[in-house]
Amino acid sequence: MLRLASTILWPSFLVAIVAEGFFFSLFDPGELLHIASQLDLPPLAGYTIGFFFFWAFCAMASTLTYYLANVPKDRSPQP
Repeated sequence: MLRLASTILWPSFLVAIVAEGFFFSLFDPGELLHIASQLDLPPLAGYTIGFFFFWAFCAMASTLTYYLANVPKDRSPQP
C-alpha cells in the first residue's frame, strides 16, 4: 500500500510544483484572492491553496493512469 501511495503521490507532487510555477508566473495570487472578496487571505495562502489544488488534481490523474495501466485483461471491456 505504501508503494502504491508513493507511486501515485510522488510524481503528482513533482508535477504540481511545475504546474504551480507556470500558473503563478501568469497570475498573482493576491489579485486572484480579491476576486473572491469574501476571503481575506494573504498571498502566501493563495500559493498554498493553489499548490494543494494542483497536487490533488495531479494525484487524481496519476491514480487514473495507474488504474488504466493495471486493469486485468479479463475485466477490460469486450469490443
